[in-house]
Amino acid sequence: MLGLLYLVFIVIGGLLLWLPVSHHGDIGLSEALFTSTSAVTVTGLVLADTGAAFTGFGQAVIALLIQFGGLGLMTFAVLVLSALGIPVGMPQRLILREDLNQTSISNLTVLVRVIIVVALVCEGVGALLLAFVFVPEYGLNGIWQAIFHSVSAFNNAGFALHPDSLSQWVGNPLINIVITLLFIMGGIGFIVVGDIYQARRWRQLTLHSKLMLVGTAFLIVWGCVWFALLEWTNPATLGNLSVGDKLWASWFQGVTPRTAGFNTIDTAGMHDSTTVMTMTLMLVGGGSTSTAGGIKVTTFAVLLLATVAFFRRQTTLHAFGRALGVEEVLKVLALTMISMLLVLSGIFVTAISHDGQFLDLAFEVTSAFGTVGLSRGATGELDGVGRALIMVIMFIGRVGPLALGFFLATRTVPRVKYPPGQVYLG
Repeated sequence: MLGLLYLVFIVIGGLLLWLPVSHHGDIGLSEALFTSTSAVTVTGLVLADTGAAFTGFGQAVIALLIQFGGLGLMTFAVLVLSALGIPVGMPQRLILREDLNQTSISNLTVLVRVIIVVALVCEGVGALLLAFVFVPEYGLNGIWQAIFHSVSAFNNAGFALHPDSLSQWVGNPLINIVITLLFIMGGIGFIVVGDIYQARRWRQLTLHSKLMLVGTAFLIVWGCVWFALLEWTNPATLGNLSVGDKLWASWFQGVTPRTAGFNTIDTAGMHDSTTVMTMTLMLVGGGSTSTAGGIKVTTFAVLLLATVAFFRRQTTLHAFGRALGVEEVLKVLALTMISMLLVLSGIFVTAISHDGQFLDLAFEVTSAFGTVGLSRGATGELDGVGRALIMVIMFIGRVGPLALGFFLATRTVPRVKYPPGQVYLG
């Protein structure tokens, strides 16, 4: 039901973007459906310049698709039902539970209110601050640009109204701070934000919140430092910038692979080593119950903890005074394995008809799965099969982990037990 709901919304969005009132005459049905898929899955991969190809109405449709897709379609459905005084039944709660990646149906309506309040406050403050940059340059149109980019940033969508994304503001402190804070807030997860608001002390935070905050901080520092080291003298990216602009660009590009999708430098000009590092960060993604994609930071953290436990010959995982059992390890192994198989299969299929572009294709497929939106320019060169595959990967990257979470959260008691066997590994 959840997958069908997202699919129907993608089709409706595609038909709206296909209308003549939505574009300037150069958007066909396939391009409209691709854009709708990218918006609902909050990815950001595009076939045409959003600001030039679409009218104000079309841009508004894209912004709404981003908002609905980022916060969850069932979140808005429950909000509307609650506003109308209609009780939320068990079927709706079950679908909402999967949409929010929860294992319980308790307090779901409270979580919905937290999500809506956090989103509106962050987007409102972000739009107000961005207006100080866009209004002086674009006049009244700058107000819409501030709103659009604020919505896109908080939902980790990566849609921009400029052909070079945000590259013309590579050294602007306000853009570099506001945009990044928006997609960090949207990417750490609404549960973490609510937990911080309620606890307000490190010791009282849940294990999930602690893992998310520590993992997010580590990945941000890792990405920023290594991007600066690898690209500092590259004339295609940081080489021709001032020291201050290099630092701002390194900060922005180190954070944006966490499924945000904006860029302030030419992504296609990055070194191969930087491209591989960026792909790794895109695969990890953001947090559970957030607007971000990827396998999630907590999944990556549990994988690291399991590896450390193995070398220490420990039978349980320990983090911040709490223990994690074998069941959690099996869950993250299943999610990671399926994710890797999906990405590798996507790269293999696209490489069949696009020989000689392996790194660019691998980057696009990884960006699609992580719902990031960063591109090295290969998306526009894909044929029909390649575009369809990217759409499927974007859809699975957004909805697939939710559906997989349903199966992983289902407990089954084995009826038959077998004698232990031995397999030699390594």
